Amino acid sequence: MASGVPLNDQDRLPWLKKINAMLVEMRLDGTSVIVSCSALKQVYRQIIAQGVENLIFVYLAGDYDTIFERMQSRDLHYMKAEMLRSQFEALEPPGASEALVIPIDQPVEQIVARIVQKVRANKDRSESGEV
Repeated sequence: MASGVPLNDQDRLPWLKKINAMLVEMRLDGTSVIVSCSALKQVYRQIIAQGVENLIFVYLAGDYDTIFERMQSRDLHYMKAEMLRSQFEALEPPGASEALVIPIDQPVEQIVARIVQKVRANKDRSESGEV
């Protein structure tokens, strides 16, 4: 991606499997973790989630123009802003039943608060045996 060439499914597969293995291992250790990745397609999210309990996907939903503008303002980012089109073309947005969907046009503090609220609620349900 740093060279301006979009990744394909085969390029992403080892990376997705590595994320899954890390999550499975950390779950076995009782460690909580936050992983940030695009997980553009449903099949990618299925690979990541395989064998991982209480996993929460957060989909930061934004339109092309807003995200492109933000990317252009970044210095030294590995992905060129011009590659965003390929990301949107591959994107299979998760629905509310699969992920916590949060519009990115909210203040960062509000976005973080919603994520923390969801994590705490999930943890409470897990500890009470509801999950």
